[in-house]
Amino acid sequence: MNEMIAFCGLDCHQCGAFLATRKNNDAKRREVAELWSKEFGADIQPQDINCDGCLSEGGILFHHCEVCEIRNCGKDKAIQNCAYCAEYACDKLENFFSMVPEARVQLDRIRSGL
Repeated sequence: MNEMIAFCGLDCHQCGAFLATRKNNDAKRREVAELWSKEFGADIQPQDINCDGCLSEGGILFHHCEVCEIRNCGKDKAIQNCAYCAEYACDKLENFFSMVPEARVQLDRIRSGL
């Protein structure tokens, strides 16, 4: 299976910014920027849509990923993703799961295999 599960449970290989970056696809960047601008009430420009994935070391990250409290916490704890955390599922994750329930499904799947 080709996946890169971010700390929060999202699969980076399914993310529009990751896909646009990998394919160097400007049309996809425009599509994702428009969608995310509407979804998140933000002004996101196509040139902002570049990311090598949450778990990449030294790669390009979408701005939100750079400041994400879940990602920063996971990096500080040096865990693969939040499924491996002794404090799973913390308040930060619960808030995120309320917006993105499929992320919980992903992390629960990983955690059940540990």
